[in-house]
Amino acid sequence: MTKLDVLFHFCNKNACFIAFFIIFVPNMAKKSNIDTRILDLVNKLEPITLEEMSGIKLMNRTDMKFVTNKGKLAQLLEMAQGKYYAQFTNESKIAEYITTYWDTDDLNFYFEHHNGRAPRQKVRVRSYIGSDLTFLEVKTKNNHGRTKKKRIEVPSQEILEVKAEANEFIDRLTHRRLDDIHPTVQNHFHRITLVNYGKTERLTIDFDVEFHNFETNDEAQTGQLVIVELKRDGNVYSPVLDILRHLRIKPSGFSKYCIGSVMTNRGLKHNMFMEKMVWINKLVGERLG
Repeated sequence: MTKLDVLFHFCNKNACFIAFFIIFVPNMAKKSNIDTRILDLVNKLEPITLEEMSGIKLMNRTDMKFVTNKGKLAQLLEMAQGKYYAQFTNESKIAEYITTYWDTDDLNFYFEHHNGRAPRQKVRVRSYIGSDLTFLEVKTKNNHGRTKKKRIEVPSQEILEVKAEANEFIDRLTHRRLDDIHPTVQNHFHRITLVNYGKTERLTIDFDVEFHNFETNDEAQTGQLVIVELKRDGNVYSPVLDILRHLRIKPSGFSKYCIGSVMTNRGLKHNMFMEKMVWINKLVGERLG
């Protein structure tokens, strides 16, 4: 008997309220329990401040991304105890971010990634909520897999307030003007940032990612999805790689902009991301988007 059959069975006996608790509340509790577990484990990690991390900028870096779920994240955090610091900002070890991606009318930046072009670029405005900081950023990934990020501080997400400065910055790096691009997709997410005791690498862990599409006005959530990114210069030893291998979490590319675009725009061509979406749905145990 399926859960739906059970629900109808109870409803026929005028006990829909009880059926709701039997079927749906355990799943809600499970989600709440894993979030509480993650928070507890993060809070057990020794803190490190932004000032103490000032030497770990990694603006010219090699990135490795991994995609997993919250259950595996809890295991990772447990194994990271005694090996990693957790960034501590404004009395919290979990930070909030809002990022708005800008693209051309024909979504050139999206299709550069979709079509596997290298080098490729993305233009975004990222706000660090707890720090009250916002940056206009251009990310460039070359054909050797290395990522360079250039950024300038701006007053807010409304970069048209500093149009002249933003124009000069974007034109210099992308050979496009601000008038050539517009906001397409925005995301909001939580981030945990870990630094190994040797201070040779930074690990960002993003979860609770939500998307809003300015063109379709659609929104999407990512459920149990977790995106882990290891950022380091060169190939220095990384303790977390041993942890990831132990947990059988393999490297996997992931673009928040591209996946968010696919999830919030059903008419968008996404052939190259279809297999990725199927795999993500299996990983989190539900259909996203």
